[in-house]
Amino acid sequence: MADTKQRVAFIGTGIMGAPIAGHIMDAGYPLTVYNRTKAKAQPLIDRGAVWADSAVAAASDADVVFTMVGYPEDVEELYLAGDGLLTATKPGTILIDLTTSLPSLARDIAEAAAVSDRMAFDCPVTGGESGAIAGTLTAIVGATEHDIEPVRALLETFTARIFCFGGAGKGQAAKLTNQVALASAMVGMADALSLAQQSGLDLEQTRQMIMSGTGASGAMESLAPKALDGDWKPGFKVKHLIKDIRLALDEAEEKEIALPGTDTAYALYDMLDAIGGADLGTQAITLLYQEEGEAVAAGLDWSLYTEAHEHDDECGCGHDHGDHGEGCGCGHDHGDHDHECCHGEGHGHHQDGDHECCHGHGHGHDNADGHECCCGHHEE
Repeated sequence: MADTKQRVAFIGTGIMGAPIAGHIMDAGYPLTVYNRTKAKAQPLIDRGAVWADSAVAAASDADVVFTMVGYPEDVEELYLAGDGLLTATKPGTILIDLTTSLPSLARDIAEAAAVSDRMAFDCPVTGGESGAIAGTLTAIVGATEHDIEPVRALLETFTARIFCFGGAGKGQAAKLTNQVALASAMVGMADALSLAQQSGLDLEQTRQMIMSGTGASGAMESLAPKALDGDWKPGFKVKHLIKDIRLALDEAEEKEIALPGTDTAYALYDMLDAIGGADLGTQAITLLYQEEGEAVAAGLDWSLYTEAHEHDDECGCGHDHGDHGEGCGCGHDHGDHDHECCHGEGHGHHQDGDHECCHGHGHGHDNADGHECCCGHHEE
């Protein structure tokens, strides 16, 4: 049986990719790996994976190619460039993209692959670093059950559940619904812990109480303990959640629907990114609710946010709207003067120069030359 194992290439051995590739190796599949930073692939190489000097070299002789990279533009270049995977691989190769990306891009890749006698499908995953390490991820597939049959055993090496949504791009669309739910759950977690703290409650006891009732969420279960311990190491980075939320908001805008909870999450995570939190774990959203000293200890700098809002033509989401009030990252039209963020609270030009963030809390310049964070904490 071992002689019939498919030859696998894995491109992108980061926080999630490395443990996934490790499970594939553990199941006995011959594995070739490539990552832009070789050091991140070194543990796999030490265990017997073959290193390739480029993505093309890794994929050229593979039967199955997995990709897990950062952003849609990375996926597009990897697959659709003139010397990309669709031309470098051999006919019959199956290409599986685990990246959270654009549904439209997944469709383009699948169509191009079919024309060149290859099969490609989108297969984003959810479960975070802990799920990747445990091999219990959920696969969200833009293909049919029949389509994935040749690689089902491979997918099962690192997943606990596989959902097939039946067509190219639908895996990405389904993953974005997961990220929408996650984004609002993260805000709910942070709000709840802040209220508990200000009420003088035991935070861990409060968390356990919430987990026993209808307020339970994956965020409260797995990420709140890290926040309470002051552990900001990323299982999933802030900058990558921002990317996913942005993709979801773009899809919603295209479909002319509103996602107010997701808008709120975007505004808060965009703020966290602006003060230096891009590479922290998503649980670091709770730092926005703390006094400045805790944020500084985590490597954040509120002055960066203040500097980004020195001009009245910028809204609380950190995006420059130019002279004509062009839309910000929230996807809303802000007009020439006043503009509103995700909850409809004013961000316009007040006489005292203040402006409000997505929750309506002041971020303006007080008489003491301070500012308040999104949860109303005053920063001197």
